[in-house]
Amino acid sequence: MFNFRKSSDSSSKNLTVDVVIPAFNEEESVATVIGVIKQLDYIHEVIVVNDGSTDNTESEAKSAGARVINHNVNKGKGAAIKTGVNSSKADIIAFIDADIKNLTQEKVDLIIKPILNGETDITKTKFSRESGRVTELTAKPLLNFFFPEINYDQPLSGQFAAKRSVLNKLNFESDYGVDVGIVLDADVRGIKIMEVDIGDIQHDMSPLGDLHEMANEVVRTIITRAMDYGRISMIDTLGNYIRMSILGLTLAILGLFLLFFVPQVPYQLSVIFIFLGIILAIIYIIILILRSITVFRKAPTNKNVLISFIKMHFPIIIVFFVLILMISTFISAATIGDNGQISIEATSRNLVIFGHGSDNHIAVRGPYTVDSAIENESDIIRMPYQALQTLQMNYGDTVYINDDVYLINKTRQNEDNTLRVSKDLRRHLNIRSGEIIPNSHIASTFNGALVHHTVRALNISDLSYNITENYNVEYKSINASTFDIYMDNHYIATTSAIFEENKTYEIDVNGELVGTFTVDNITNNRTFQCDYGIHSIELRSKGDTSSVRNAVDTSDGTFLSFVLTNQTTNSTNINNGSNEDYTTTETDDNQ
Repeated sequence: MFNFRKSSDSSSKNLTVDVVIPAFNEEESVATVIGVIKQLDYIHEVIVVNDGSTDNTESEAKSAGARVINHNVNKGKGAAIKTGVNSSKADIIAFIDADIKNLTQEKVDLIIKPILNGETDITKTKFSRESGRVTELTAKPLLNFFFPEINYDQPLSGQFAAKRSVLNKLNFESDYGVDVGIVLDADVRGIKIMEVDIGDIQHDMSPLGDLHEMANEVVRTIITRAMDYGRISMIDTLGNYIRMSILGLTLAILGLFLLFFVPQVPYQLSVIFIFLGIILAIIYIIILILRSITVFRKAPTNKNVLISFIKMHFPIIIVFFVLILMISTFISAATIGDNGQISIEATSRNLVIFGHGSDNHIAVRGPYTVDSAIENESDIIRMPYQALQTLQMNYGDTVYINDDVYLINKTRQNEDNTLRVSKDLRRHLNIRSGEIIPNSHIASTFNGALVHHTVRALNISDLSYNITENYNVEYKSINASTFDIYMDNHYIATTSAIFEENKTYEIDVNGELVGTFTVDNITNNRTFQCDYGIHSIELRSKGDTSSVRNAVDTSDGTFLSFVLTNQTTNSTNINNGSNEDYTTTETDDNQ
């Protein structure tokens, strides 16, 4: 007897290994299989269970040096395996089919060594072969349905090995269901299984009649185990409770959505959906919990059963999480008035998809929380950058509201979506501290405000200039014209504004009117030109876009103002009234 020492066992216990070969009419190949196995010096004994063969399987096996145990009649593969286990006294027993034509010592090592090395309790093989119809068409679909935590490439493989202590805990089917039965029994008991790849094997192809019989026995074994381990009850009974719970939660979510976002639906109907859904969900979730506890107690306790439970209940967990998230969002949007009135105004972020004339990208903006101005900043509006983009402003712009002047400044750190304005301005804009303003409402909030917008500009030679656009904020983005500004045939910037028919718009330089134009002058690829001394100013049509900038017309003032100065040093950005607490940024003029 050759004993192999288990490397991970600190007690240095010597483990013996036997190989059991179930055989039925395998006279042509059984001796070869035995010969390969016996070349391994750590194998104690080769046991051939002759399962009622009518050929020379017994004599061939004995001649090759195996111990043969005979069944008088063919009892089936599972019965042969059980006989082999009962006849062996080894600590580890490997099971190998008798018809493998290309078995090698290396393949046998791959089956047995992981157990000898203390890596697993059972090894299950996977290999390449010409056909796997029963596995692919029968076993795997049923396993995925009833035992989703089991994921083996070849659950029906007949080549495996296991510790005797583990085999004593398993129930052996008498037929072809023995292989999948061992996998299922081991899985629900938490016994460690390792699938090992032994490469290509060649063996006799089973006739169609045998495959039919095999498929029936595999199906019977899986269904029986599913019933024994509560999987059918779990899927049937619990599945119904899960579906009804999801229905209730979905009705509640639908009611909340209709109540806040679909004004066409009467709010009474939305409330009915909410309460009906909540009641339905509570009833079935309570039943589901009670039934789940009952089923879980009946099943063997191990992590695989728990994983299967979690997978089955995962959809309801997700839907429940979505409902809680919606409710918490609405609660966070609730405000309480001075008279105790509770107001809930659900707000959402604004998805902005830019079209032609832009960078063709997507942005998500808002919502914004209104807060009080910082002390000594009553004339400053701290505006989130996303709101700034929607209003098409720059930090450093000035805004005239109700005859008061406010400087647009950046937000403070960690206040990216906080809009800080003074008490007087909040009163004029009809907003209150703590109010949530969606991005889609930011323009209507500042509707009519006069903006002095500084256009970013570069220097040309020794000429320095500052350009200001004057426009009123429109309550929403509407059709507008885009144009390029050129100075002395040098590109300055691209901008846009809303120009109305039958109105004129002024351009001045250093306070002197140099040109007046209409919408027709800067549309349809036209160019408007005016001069100031030796300098030429051009507005070149670029196309249409949408904008909230309603250009100031001649009746209210100047639309485009240039301040030109000669200088000997080149500066890359000129801004009047610069403030160290804000930065100048480019606004997306083509949203």
